[in-house]
Amino acid sequence: MSVFNNSEVQLFLMIGMPGLEHAYIWISIPICLMYMVAIMGNSTILCIIKTEPSLHEPMYYFLAMLATYDLGLSFSSLPTMLRIFLFNAMGISPNACFAQEFFIHGFTVMEFVLLVMSLDRFLAIHNSQYSSLLTSKRVAKMGLILAIRSILLVLPLPFTLKRLKYCQKNLLSHSCCLHQETTKLACSDNKINVIYGFFVALCTMLDLALIVLSYILILKTVLSIASMAERLKALNTSVSHICAVLIFYVPIITLATMHHFAKHKSPLTVILIADIFLLLPPLMNPIVYCIKTGQIREVLGKLFSIGRR
Repeated sequence: MSVFNNSEVQLFLMIGMPGLEHAYIWISIPICLMYMVAIMGNSTILCIIKTEPSLHEPMYYFLAMLATYDLGLSFSSLPTMLRIFLFNAMGISPNACFAQEFFIHGFTVMEFVLLVMSLDRFLAIHNSQYSSLLTSKRVAKMGLILAIRSILLVLPLPFTLKRLKYCQKNLLSHSCCLHQETTKLACSDNKINVIYGFFVALCTMLDLALIVLSYILILKTVLSIASMAERLKALNTSVSHICAVLIFYVPIITLATMHHFAKHKSPLTVILIADIFLLLPPLMNPIVYCIKTGQIREVLGKLFSIGRR
């Protein structure tokens, strides 16, 4: 099935979900619905935060960043997902694959705005001068630093992949191009790619460790509050963020664990978890924040009441 030119692969093939090819058209329906809900939900979050003056606060600016990155992640994986499941078109050129990988991993790393959001929650609960510490300019600078850090972290990935040779193997076992899978196809020395991919994974785990540390500090601060009602109120402000962290990190950790430690893993299970990692955070984050954040619920309620009139 490989396409060769002087023994080098000119086309990668993404196998989608092996054994379920006959059901691709049916699988495409929930996938399309999930993309539609994710795009509409995150776009709604952005519009609400932009137009509602009461939401011009650090917490909601960080939420707007998260919604932007969720949109980027959705649009990065959308083309190949739809091509596979709607049109059964599995081929992708190496350069297009490397570009998609850059955007997927780039927006994934940018989702580490969750770390900044956890620090924001800690400052909000711990420091009474919170609003003066996190001004709009400082939030913008933090967002810019986060974006630059993410781009610089993943920028070497497509270039290190491009220097490799791909001779015979050309089957990618996911519905999108991911670094670890593409690296395995190389017939030349890929040690640099493996080491750098491990470094990026370590950065991911470091961010998770810092998020856990920030919540230990939050819990310590909350327990020092005398009033039980105030404790519950303080914890309630962090519930939606905890949900976002779990939605993002659980699929990533599960996928990494299966790749490295599971000897007899089911290929379909790995593919499903990878698809969940790409689809679930952009889908669930706006739903969680709309349900759990009172101010956003109020704005949505006003919009719906105006629409009924």
